Amino acid sequence: MENIIRSPAVAGRFYPKDADSLRATIQDLSAGVPTEKKKVLTAVSPHAGYVYSGGVAAETLGSIVIPETVILMGPNHTGQGAPVSLSTATWDMPMGKVPVDQNFVEDLLAETSYIERDELAHQYEHSLEVQIPFLQMGQPNLSIVPITISHISYPVLDEIGLALAEVIKRAGKDILIVASSDMTHYEPREAAEKKDHYVLKKLADMDPDMLYRSVTGHRISMCGIMPVTVALIASLELGAKQTEVIRYTDSGEITGDTDQVVGYAGVLIS
Repeated sequence: MENIIRSPAVAGRFYPKDADSLRATIQDLSAGVPTEKKKVLTAVSPHAGYVYSGGVAAETLGSIVIPETVILMGPNHTGQGAPVSLSTATWDMPMGKVPVDQNFVEDLLAETSYIERDELAHQYEHSLEVQIPFLQMGQPNLSIVPITISHISYPVLDEIGLALAEVIKRAGKDILIVASSDMTHYEPREAAEKKDHYVLKKLADMDPDMLYRSVTGHRISMCGIMPVTVALIASLELGAKQTEVIRYTDSGEITGDTDQVVGYAGVLIS
């Protein structure tokens, strides 16, 4: 299992594929990020190309302590693989290989049957990959637990979230959850902003069931609602008390097109 290598799917498109250029890009995006790092349970970070959402991701992930193990959860955009897919490959990234935390993985797979080992879901998926360079900048000894989540029912999300929290408690070390999500997709700025601030308010209320029902019930096109819901469930079980929006913006800030924007938010849960 440990010998499988997962090659980058979007290097050279979503972010630079040359290590030095990538490092320089992240440093540019991180200008102004405080040197004093916060300790949090979860970060919600966007996953578009760095030119669009890299600033939000850099500010969000650059402002926190990155421990050696990070649970990375994102939506499954390709529709391939199992509903909840865990990669056990080594991720070969431009700034170096990133292993999976095998001990955590084995413990997690024993805790819930809903999570399956599956590389197919990860092969071309960008939502987790684009987070990794930011995490590597903050933690040279990074290992990950990469999970994609398709559209599934709330009770299943609840079980996965509680299982994650249980394994984190047993691990006896600091572990960060990163939930990867963009917000409303391809709507006029005014409409997108209204929907996204509604979602951010629901997230601040820290009621995962209501968050899930609000987004799915109002058909809000936030692609990472499943991983964000799981992350909130796990965070609450681990004692989370508050959320903090680091930054909200949209693609129109870069393209100038405010008729069809994608929203991006960086949120910390602690």
